[in-house]
Amino acid sequence: MLPTALTIAGSDPSGGAGLQADLKTFHQHGVYGMSVVTLVTAQNTRGVTAIDFLSADLVRAQLDAVLSDIPPKAAKTGAIGRADLIEAVAERLRAREFPLVVDPVMISKHGHPLLEGDAVRAVVERLLPLAEVVTPNLHEAARMTGGRVDRADDMEPAARRIASMGPRHVLVKGGHLADGAMDLLFSDGVVRTFPSERLVSTSTHGTGCTLAAAITARLARGDDVVTAVDGARSYVREAIARAPGLGRGSGPVDHFARVP
Repeated sequence: MLPTALTIAGSDPSGGAGLQADLKTFHQHGVYGMSVVTLVTAQNTRGVTAIDFLSADLVRAQLDAVLSDIPPKAAKTGAIGRADLIEAVAERLRAREFPLVVDPVMISKHGHPLLEGDAVRAVVERLLPLAEVVTPNLHEAARMTGGRVDRADDMEPAARRIASMGPRHVLVKGGHLADGAMDLLFSDGVVRTFPSERLVSTSTHGTGCTLAAAITARLARGDDVVTAVDGARSYVREAIARAPGLGRGSGPVDHFARVP
């Protein structure tokens, strides 16, 4: 059967991030993509100018419609924004039979908050216990743990702390480390590091969404988590290198990049 995947995320009308980036990534990986919209933004490569949230009832109705008809092989969450929406999503996913990737989106590439202050606790208490994989960047890892995470030595303690909150696998993304570029995966108690050269590019809009979506797509196709993370990282790296140069700000990556 054709693999299926679901994204539960916000909308980016410029197509570089959010559910649009997720669906492009699913498609490029040969996975049939579905989406539940949580919030709508007005944004482009230069910034976010407006944001509005859907009602919790409408989010629940979307989830019910998808889950009752085309159950996904894997799912991911992106920007959800508010505590009541996080609660609605967690409520519907509690009895799921597929792996869940949680991308705890808290702030846009342009610095615009996408998660209300009280919703950080909801992510930690409601979503993380349901997650197979969680993919925080350094800022998000620091917010969730209450500590400082800006150097390579900070990543493992942060990953272990986040793993104690429920997820089986924690990928801390270190593309903006003060002392290099490295991602760290804490997986079933084992630490794996993925050092890499930092790509100098102005086209990095939606990289976090794309990485989490690629992991989700590969899980839907049957990869184990370590293989999914490794392949997703390679895909995103090539997508940045092949970026089409669109827009006048932080441009999108190339979602047509080769899938390893």
